[in-house]
Amino acid sequence: MSSESSSEHYSKYSSLGLSHIDSTGEAHMVDVGYKTPSFRMATAESTISLNREAYDSVVKNTASKGAVLTVAKIAGIQGAKRTSSLIPLCHQINLNKVDITFTFSDSQKESPSISGMVLNSLQHSNPCLESVTKDISSEGAPTETNPTRFQLHIKCTVSCNAVTGVEMEALVGASIAALTVYDMCKALDKSAVISNTRLLRKEGGKSGSFSVE
Repeated sequence: MSSESSSEHYSKYSSLGLSHIDSTGEAHMVDVGYKTPSFRMATAESTISLNREAYDSVVKNTASKGAVLTVAKIAGIQGAKRTSSLIPLCHQINLNKVDITFTFSDSQKESPSISGMVLNSLQHSNPCLESVTKDISSEGAPTETNPTRFQLHIKCTVSCNAVTGVEMEALVGASIAALTVYDMCKALDKSAVISNTRLLRKEGGKSGSFSVE
């Protein structure tokens, strides 16, 4: 059995950069009062997979609850602004901007049936739609164990001039937008899956830049 004391044990975690844990193992809010404000930016994403009926209702803007993407965008912005109320140790930050975009990916293999003119029309009627992409490879084809294959990719980019970063604000914004899509579409697809919520990139701060690419 280790003879290491509890204070030594938690000091190791603190020294590893887990700044929300002090030397006694207690959670605490980090003091950022000594820092100089600087530009911070972060982008996060979340993906929701829908069945064909729900997917079509979002793309064609025919969902019974209304404009899914518009409501999801507003919810994501609101969520990002309220991050400090949801995540206990986050600081309250005055944000410069919250931008949420949507990209559809339809991996079903099928003959082209939607012309560029129709896609442009869909984008015009659904202004939140960034792009519609169709992957006509056999990957992602429907199976009994994978019937849901129509994905909506959500990106949330947040920026500010502050003493701490906005990674959590970007993650919360993307997550709340995805949850809102689920709420708007659950009558058509209760088995919709939210996945791959992650930070894509960040800029600014002591740790510098980060990107998954």
